[in-house]
Amino acid sequence: MAIPNLQVALDHNRIEDALKDALAVGNEVDIIEAGTILLLNEGDKAIKCLRSAFPDKVIIADTKCADAGTTVAKNVALAGADWMTVICCATIPTMEAANKEVKSLQVELYGDWTFEQAQQWRDAGIDQAIFHQSRDALFAGATWTESDLNKIRRLIEMGFKVSATGGLTKDTLKVFEGIPIYTFIAGRGIYATENPAQSAREFKEEIKRIWG
Repeated sequence: MAIPNLQVALDHNRIEDALKDALAVGNEVDIIEAGTILLLNEGDKAIKCLRSAFPDKVIIADTKCADAGTTVAKNVALAGADWMTVICCATIPTMEAANKEVKSLQVELYGDWTFEQAQQWRDAGIDQAIFHQSRDALFAGATWTESDLNKIRRLIEMGFKVSATGGLTKDTLKVFEGIPIYTFIAGRGIYATENPAQSAREFKEEIKRIWG
């Protein structure tokens, strides 16, 4: 079983704050994400700054694109993003159009998606999915359940590389033991700690301990 990646999600309001935290943890993580909030506030400047600071890292634009797939994907790719996200309610033509312009497309799973839809995404050539416990759901008291884990297992069986995100800390990683997660995505669990670089290293060490 491959060792999962660690991705930091930079959901900051200002690029200055995002860069500060990115510089603190960028060498400790595998993937750096320009989060949705950051992109809405700063636009493609956020991607350009992260690409300039980390020329060799995978950079993700978390656009949660729902329409205009070609235009959005071309813009983020031109700014320096390798991958981007689309929301699961986007149409198949939107996903297919975006997928032609970036190195990889990720479908973010929110709300009432179905496995029939997931098969359509696979048939369209998309092989990454993000299983997401939303921040609002977590604030409302939601936790990872066996139902969540079974859905992740089924998506992996369908051929998806599945990333997991939502309130993750190094202590919650054991919930996923035995599941070939592709990437764990954490934001505040890394950069909002007293020592972000150490927190990222501890995440990586726990991932290697469980999956190594």
